[in-house]
Amino acid sequence: MIQVTEALREKANKLPLKPGVYIMKDAGGDVIYVGKAKKLKNRVSSYFRGSHDSKTAAMVSKISDFEVIIANSEFEALVLENSLIKRHTPHYNIMLKDGKGYPLVRLDIRQPYPSFSMVSKAENDGARYFGPFGGRVTTREAIDAICKTLKLPTCRRQFPRDIGKGRPCLNYHMGACDAYCRGVPSAEEYRRAVREAEMILDGKAAELCSVLEKEMLEAAEALKFELASEKRDKLRAIQKLEARQTVVSGKPVDTDVIGFVRGLAKSCFVVLRFIGGSLLEKEFELLENPIEDDREAVSELLRQYYSGRGVYPKNIYLPFETEENSLLERLFTEQAGHRVYVTTPRKGEKRRLVETANVNAAEEINRATNREEKTLKTLEWLKNALGLEKSPERIEAFDISNTGSSDIVASMTVFERLKPLKSGYRRFKIRGVQTPDDYYSMSETLSRRFERYLRGDGSFDALPDLILIDGGQAHANVAKAVMSEKGLDIPVFGMVKDDRHRTRALISPEGAEIGIGSNPAVFSFVGKIQEETHRFAIEYHRALRTKSVRGSELDRIAGVGEARKAALLKKFKSVRAIRNADMDELTSVVPKNTAAAVYEYYHKKEEEK
Repeated sequence: MIQVTEALREKANKLPLKPGVYIMKDAGGDVIYVGKAKKLKNRVSSYFRGSHDSKTAAMVSKISDFEVIIANSEFEALVLENSLIKRHTPHYNIMLKDGKGYPLVRLDIRQPYPSFSMVSKAENDGARYFGPFGGRVTTREAIDAICKTLKLPTCRRQFPRDIGKGRPCLNYHMGACDAYCRGVPSAEEYRRAVREAEMILDGKAAELCSVLEKEMLEAAEALKFELASEKRDKLRAIQKLEARQTVVSGKPVDTDVIGFVRGLAKSCFVVLRFIGGSLLEKEFELLENPIEDDREAVSELLRQYYSGRGVYPKNIYLPFETEENSLLERLFTEQAGHRVYVTTPRKGEKRRLVETANVNAAEEINRATNREEKTLKTLEWLKNALGLEKSPERIEAFDISNTGSSDIVASMTVFERLKPLKSGYRRFKIRGVQTPDDYYSMSETLSRRFERYLRGDGSFDALPDLILIDGGQAHANVAKAVMSEKGLDIPVFGMVKDDRHRTRALISPEGAEIGIGSNPAVFSFVGKIQEETHRFAIEYHRALRTKSVRGSELDRIAGVGEARKAALLKKFKSVRAIRNADMDELTSVVPKNTAAAVYEYYHKKEEEK
């Protein structure tokens, strides 16, 4: 494989610095990935040098050869990439699962009582097809709105077969259907209503309104007031329906807001569709994490999404800028037949809409990803990012706490498969130094911890897969030196904090920083380790200081040894309570002479004050 990679690297380095498309193939000659580039040499050669995430590394390991097609422009490369992905459906390219596009409205005009239905694609069957208008929810709402406006049936009865069989349903009594199941109105009246529905679906609602208004006036002049009233009611209903004409007429919708979030195990692509300022529907797709960066992923997903549906909005808001915004605008404008604007809002209401789309994407990922999957992906990320030989199932973290020159302590916390293992927590009181020296203290702590392991101490018998030190490169170096001294090969990294005291990166003993801010789950987990280890150290330090303060005054009183001091603290709980106790209370705990010494000590001090 090394020889293959070298040959591919050499081949890539000979490519021109021109735009084009590259086609990666496996040993069997199958296309496994198609990509585009502004400069073919730079992009293709990047696959054969440096490190990659797990999915990209898996793809690169399967590349046996590649081909390139030089394009005249970036736009031509984008269009060519689109067509090649459709043709080859490569395994490592992002592919939207739903390739059916938007549903259509079908009307079988050959039937005596034609009815509307929703179908995935048009057939050459003599029926009329309208649309597409949007997603399934939008299309169903369009059918229901038109049928209610024109009082056409939406029930499961078939005409003329079911005419006269049973009483009219509730829709008739609610004024939403003319109940053709009674045999009246006639089949001709039914077909007239259907023709009016066709005009609405063809985007001719305004023309239909003109006809109805004319018929209403003619009926009124002929003193046919009941007919005129029916025409008036239908006209008003259609005028209301016309307000949502963008939904049912095939015109472009107003705005699509795109959200995209990369999770631990999956990514989510969300489209929120707004018409007239109102959110009409939401579509989303969960995908295995793509090998491209997020900007390239969104660009590819947008092209697949709109080319598969054929309906383009006036505006498309993206969650972040891509290098191809202008190219996407040009492509979509050409395909839509009207101007399409692709922008990345920075602030205000438009930005809030994008953030809402991202929140929806994150929620869909969270709902679809179980706890075990999240754990595995977090551990896999740490393994790959830190260059570990295996996933860090057990992580041990260390921190030092001291104030001034007293009670220097260290803490050790343990996390197994991302969960705190509190039975494995340990505390150390530093013995070899009396003044603050974090490096010495860390060295002593780690030495004592791993000496206990080497001696076979049962409470220290498990070795970690990863050691995290609360500190920077120098602290990591101290830990590495201890590992070397003990003959242990355990990876060590320091936890580097930002100005808000949050861990922003991990750092190796050699000084290589690995940022964790781009992965929310890892950022949260490492931050939790740092906080928990620091909390555990601080608690121990406070406990020792409290114990020291408690004992300091009692130690000065003649006749109060460790046993009597312990008895007094057990009874009175604090030095303050001992100070306030009278002779009888003290005598109930310690001998009379000791009680007198304690009482005299505190009351003499008060007199001196």
